[in-house]
Amino acid sequence: MTATPPFRADIVGSFLRPAALADARRRHAEGALSDEGLRAVEDAAITELVERQAENGLGVATDGEFRRSWWHFDFFGLLDGVEIVELDHGIQFQGVQTKPRGIEISGPIRFPAQHPFLDHFRALRDAAARTGATPKFTIPAPTVLDFRLEPGHIDPASYDGREAITDDLVATYRDALAAFYEAGARYLQFDDTAWAYLCSETELAKARERGIDTDGIADRYAALLNRILDGKPDDLTVTTHVCRGNFRSTWISSGGYEPVAEALLANTAYDGYFLEYDSDRAGGFEPLRFLPEGDQRVVLGLVTTKTGALEDADDVRRRIDEAARFAPLGQLALSPQCGFASTEEGNVLTEDEQWAKIRSVVGIARSVWG
Repeated sequence: MTATPPFRADIVGSFLRPAALADARRRHAEGALSDEGLRAVEDAAITELVERQAENGLGVATDGEFRRSWWHFDFFGLLDGVEIVELDHGIQFQGVQTKPRGIEISGPIRFPAQHPFLDHFRALRDAAARTGATPKFTIPAPTVLDFRLEPGHIDPASYDGREAITDDLVATYRDALAAFYEAGARYLQFDDTAWAYLCSETELAKARERGIDTDGIADRYAALLNRILDGKPDDLTVTTHVCRGNFRSTWISSGGYEPVAEALLANTAYDGYFLEYDSDRAGGFEPLRFLPEGDQRVVLGLVTTKTGALEDADDVRRRIDEAARFAPLGQLALSPQCGFASTEEGNVLTEDEQWAKIRSVVGIARSVWG
């Protein structure tokens, strides 16, 4: 195993919301529970979650995204200059559509010094310190903001089109990294659906309809991310999770990683890449050949969070062996394919099934890497 992130047995981030937390969020939305009352319920739920992660063998701990409704909109909507607005449609998954929410740029984009997620991290940091786990905090990648912007949702008084936001987006994320680091964060993850969409001709066509120039977009996104990661502290691990969509156990993007593998693995300066490999929609392991030899790791998402059925451990080990034909085993690790609840509704499995998946990841990782 390893004492540094990403760990041989790792997690993407979100967990199913306990019933008491879901009830508290409902009462808060109805005005029947104060902000302080909701915070107390969240704090208790996160403390219990961190303890359970340790009890189930993990050396890493997240807050389960328990304070969020969405994995991305909550963070974006608390940036200066970014608003979450109602659209006439939601995000289309296979057979289901999310609530009709979208992103609007209403002014200069900035990371506020008092962004609430900093306090969220500090609470996780303190809870993890009691178990000895490494706290891991997740935020949406800047590429998601760019990719999700729809025509007419950029204030022309602030920016002359989509490309004009890039410099401020880079500065915003550099400020965010510095602020989280100052708060004690040493393990951050950028959750990113954009790279998975670039593997899908269907999603690329939709992007073009939104006015995005998709020619050379993978290289453009690599350059944007490298500007943010350039100069980060050596002891700050920043990984990414390439997500194919995760809402109530459904998905969006299909297609192997080959179209983006070189730009992502060879040319983007992440410390680790969480790649979903729980279904044949992800293609084969051949794109892993672009992972440079060194300290970077690919975390194989071979255990699905979309169903409660437990994978056969021998089958997972065989798939790790297959992946090791294209990238060194020492640069591989294992995790669930995604979070268990990218939105507060959660995926269609039970909490017992969720924890059985975690124990399976830990046990398989120990059997492979010792």
